[in-house]
Amino acid sequence: MKRTAIYLCMAWALAAAGCLHNDIPYPVVECRIESIEAEGLSGAAVIDAAAGTVTLPLLETTDIRNVRITRAAITDKAQASHEIEGTHDLSNPLHVVLSLYADYPWTISAEQNIPRQFAVEGQVGVTEWDFALRTATAYVGYEGSGDMPEYGPSKVRVQSLKLGPAGITRMNVPAEGIDDFEERDPEQEWNFSSYRNVNIEFHGREEQWTLYVRYTDTKVVLRRVDGWTRTAWFYGEGLSGTTLGFRYRRADEEAWTEVPSSDITVDGGSFTAQIHGLEPETDYEAVAWSGSDDSAVTAFRTEAEMPLPNGDFENWSQQGNVICPYLGPSDKFWDSGNWGATTLGPEYNITTNVTNDLHSGTSGRTAARMASRWVVMKFAAGNIFTGEYFKTEGTHGRVNFGRRFTLHPAALRGWAKFDNGKINRGELPKGVTAEYDEGQIYIALGTWKAADFGGSDESPVQVYSKDEKTFFDKNKPEVVAYGEKIYRQPTDGWEPFEIPITWKSSDAVPTHIIIVCSASRWGDYFVGCDSNVMLVDDFELLWDGKVEIGKW
Repeated sequence: MKRTAIYLCMAWALAAAGCLHNDIPYPVVECRIESIEAEGLSGAAVIDAAAGTVTLPLLETTDIRNVRITRAAITDKAQASHEIEGTHDLSNPLHVVLSLYADYPWTISAEQNIPRQFAVEGQVGVTEWDFALRTATAYVGYEGSGDMPEYGPSKVRVQSLKLGPAGITRMNVPAEGIDDFEERDPEQEWNFSSYRNVNIEFHGREEQWTLYVRYTDTKVVLRRVDGWTRTAWFYGEGLSGTTLGFRYRRADEEAWTEVPSSDITVDGGSFTAQIHGLEPETDYEAVAWSGSDDSAVTAFRTEAEMPLPNGDFENWSQQGNVICPYLGPSDKFWDSGNWGATTLGPEYNITTNVTNDLHSGTSGRTAARMASRWVVMKFAAGNIFTGEYFKTEGTHGRVNFGRRFTLHPAALRGWAKFDNGKINRGELPKGVTAEYDEGQIYIALGTWKAADFGGSDESPVQVYSKDEKTFFDKNKPEVVAYGEKIYRQPTDGWEPFEIPITWKSSDAVPTHIIIVCSASRWGDYFVGCDSNVMLVDDFELLWDGKVEIGKW
């Protein structure tokens, strides 16, 4: 009886203490949307864990107001503020809060591109679209006289018209009663003395578009020139149906060089070309032409040509235990993970300089050797990168990627030697399957800011090995150019490589450049083979060559 009373008193005391104060900390479990699937997508969903966003790329025929999410995987044991799976109206973003000890807001949105067309005979340049007001305006180079005397605003031949999703859009032009544009007489003339309304219907909803055709006395114009180092991009608009072209010359020369027609891409009255063989830091002039008409002369200047600092990997030094790919702070362009690996001793340098294994034809004396290995408690991937190792926190490191750079290279060229084995350390990240470890070299140019990515003004992108959200992401909007080479099997000794760089647009201007070489592709996740080795040497940027503009 006495023992029971003691137990009751102890229980009461503990309960009372709990009411007064709770010192038990809640665990930190960051809640995420791990994966998501939906019907009617044009590609995989883009998940940005750092921003807490999911973007679903929709096919043009998908009803954005009725998007069916078929599967959504979230952090184990987390609760969602409302059901993610099911049908949602994503014409506006869907907001959901994931909770487990703390709340984490997420936003699910949709992106949908519906290609639209409105082109008329004799059009000059491209059609102007106002998607908010649902208007389209085409400009023509005739007004009932001159090039096409038989035509005027009351007689316009429409060559193409597409205002809604392909295959599911019904179209009606009230004044002429045309129910299906695709089946009408292609020679039919429309009256654009003022404007024409066109009604369309898809997914049970109706829209009205207003089309204009207006006269312009400008027959051809050179809209833009983007001058790089040894190449340039010309963008012109002229009279559709005529021969379109460009010519250019050095500013101090009289003779013009005609751009071959095979190098010109024509889309209606819009035409573009990439020009090759220019000289760095040189003044040029260019014109666009349409038929017998020339545009005004546009002057432009090419950019400088800059070699990669220590791209031949000849300069090395040792600072304490650490072997460094530079002589001193004044010429630091590259760095490595040696600063973290050698905290236990100089024998753990994973990136070193070698003199006894060089590629044929090199004029240098050293190359960079990256060897992945198990360093006491962690797997360390041999690596070298543009930027600087920031600091070590416990068994994790903070690395700042990037160096200042504002030019436009076309490719990265160099030499590499690679040997790999089966993955024997760590677990691959979700969604990745591989038996053998892989090597990787990538180059990225972007407009990263230290305030957004945690690094410094010189090297703005900070990667913290403990936090996957900070890992480099080539799909971030700040990345304006990218190229990579993956090594999935051993090379036959030293082999040359060339990595083309794809640019989002020819007028994008980067602020920094990132180049990363890793003997183990998934080293950020402490995953790989502890016998992988990669050697690299004689890196150089190429400033001319055919460049893809678009998305990598």
